[in-house]
Amino acid sequence: MFIVFNKQKIYSYIVALSTVLVLFVISFALVNNENNIITTSANKKELPIYSVKTEEKKVALTLNCAWNADDIDIILNTLKENNVKVTFFMVGDWVSKFPEAVKKISDAGHEIANHSNTHPHVNNLSIEENVSEIQLCSEKIEKITGKKTTLYRGPFGEYNNNVIRAAKEAGHTTIQWNIDTLDYEGLTSTEMWNRIEKNLNNGSIILMHNGTKNTANSLDTIIKNIKNKGYELVTVSDLIFKDNYYIDPNGEQVKLNN
Repeated sequence: MFIVFNKQKIYSYIVALSTVLVLFVISFALVNNENNIITTSANKKELPIYSVKTEEKKVALTLNCAWNADDIDIILNTLKENNVKVTFFMVGDWVSKFPEAVKKISDAGHEIANHSNTHPHVNNLSIEENVSEIQLCSEKIEKITGKKTTLYRGPFGEYNNNVIRAAKEAGHTTIQWNIDTLDYEGLTSTEMWNRIEKNLNNGSIILMHNGTKNTANSLDTIIKNIKNKGYELVTVSDLIFKDNYYIDPNGEQVKLNN
């Protein structure tokens, strides 16, 4: 018995086989790509905003409030005399202890932001626990000021993917800093300014604290020095972009081209 092949049949077989191979390759590629997308999304390193890329000579001065309120009046007077608005990141427990200080800060027109409710090590918490920390703090601030918070800074400068995703879920943008004055270590005004000056650039975010040894009495000099460098001091909300941006690997917020 002989099997007879003609050119037409051979051509049909080749086309069929080629079609099956192409479909197999496409299917494999799609599945592999989908798995890569899922893996990349799951493993993506979430970053807070450390600074802002801008052509404007603007910087944001921020003060964390977690300890006492003894120097709040001095700080507010200094800010008023220099016609400067800053951002205060408040811990919920601090808000509960010093509601009058919170109201003074709010009434003076400064921005109030969220620094968690109890100042825990947030990297050890679940997303749900982090959301709760943020929401409870925001609720306390809102009862006093009538305004919800929209900016968040993790205690101890800690963050991981859970922390930043929890902040987003709670409607907050996570803010770090690119200049740490180390005021909490008791540095003098001159020492703090030396740390600021060498790192000061457009879009810088500066970290300070109330309740330290020298911050309140150094603030006037630091503000004047920043202004003498040609910079305008603004709140964090006035510095950052609200949409159409990405955060580069160094934590700098960059505006997307429209």
